[in-house]
Amino acid sequence: MKAIHLTAYGNPSQNLKIVEVSEPNQPSAGEAIVRMEYAPIASSDLLLANGVYLLRPKLPCVIGGEGAGIVERVGPGVTNVKAGDRVTIPFGTFTWSEKVVAPAEGLFVVPSSIDAKTASMLNINPTTAVLLLSEFVKLKPKDWVVLNAANSHVARCIIAIAKSRGLHIAGIVRRPELVPEIEKLGVNFVGVESPDLPKQIQTATAGAPIALGLDAVGGPSTATMASVLSPGAHLVIYAWLSAVPIHVSQGDLIIKKLNIHGFWMYYDEYLPKIRAALTEATKVVASGKLKLPFSATYKPSQIKEAVEDAEHGGKVLLDFTHAN
Repeated sequence: MKAIHLTAYGNPSQNLKIVEVSEPNQPSAGEAIVRMEYAPIASSDLLLANGVYLLRPKLPCVIGGEGAGIVERVGPGVTNVKAGDRVTIPFGTFTWSEKVVAPAEGLFVVPSSIDAKTASMLNINPTTAVLLLSEFVKLKPKDWVVLNAANSHVARCIIAIAKSRGLHIAGIVRRPELVPEIEKLGVNFVGVESPDLPKQIQTATAGAPIALGLDAVGGPSTATMASVLSPGAHLVIYAWLSAVPIHVSQGDLIIKKLNIHGFWMYYDEYLPKIRAALTEATKVVASGKLKLPFSATYKPSQIKEAVEDAEHGGKVLLDFTHAN
């Protein structure tokens, strides 16, 4: 069967190779064999391939942090899934292969109303969105949250989950042409990064406190976000799109006593909460309130082209239903 191996760290378009590997044996107790359908190329996959992620597996090996497929066989003692179920693959089982062996307890059965391509994108971005909105501040309906990179895939998930909870969202983008697109997502306010933005946000919120800021950019954008947060608020750094260290003024740290956190959904404290977060996110997707768009699909044999597309910002899926 076909699989994609990372053969060396750095230069993913050159070092990810399609290879032929042996089919998995019969599943052991507590395991299931899943025939993969689709697997995204997430930003975390590119970071891993470049050797700058929190995981650094021994090479060569299969990579791929999420995906969905059909259960083919289950091992002894497995009762939570059965052959024929469409499932998402748990953290720790790499997905870029025609078939994978996974711990059955980590498999999540996807509702029949959700198609295979959408199912493949449930585990990371929508689940991250739920955790970001749940783990730092106890928010109630009409509370405000501010986020930047409002056009990113994670931010779109945050906006949809927040709307499903009745929260208010102030979004920040870096280009004015993005504003109409983000307004259509139903945010309460969207503005362009500028010196005037803090006053614009204060006007939009009528001075209401903002207890949670979600930063995916870093650099000066973090300082803008920190400036609009209320005293004692929580500023959560979950990505580094600018590749620049965060900027926060001493006044916001000392006078406001802001709480600053780094977030990775696979920290030990979040692992027991992932299934509940995935369940909530899946309900929002199934309701139609959250769309998970993608720009292209590629066969595994096209991994070079797929990676190059993903590196330029495309949301790309690997199609293992056409692996040959």
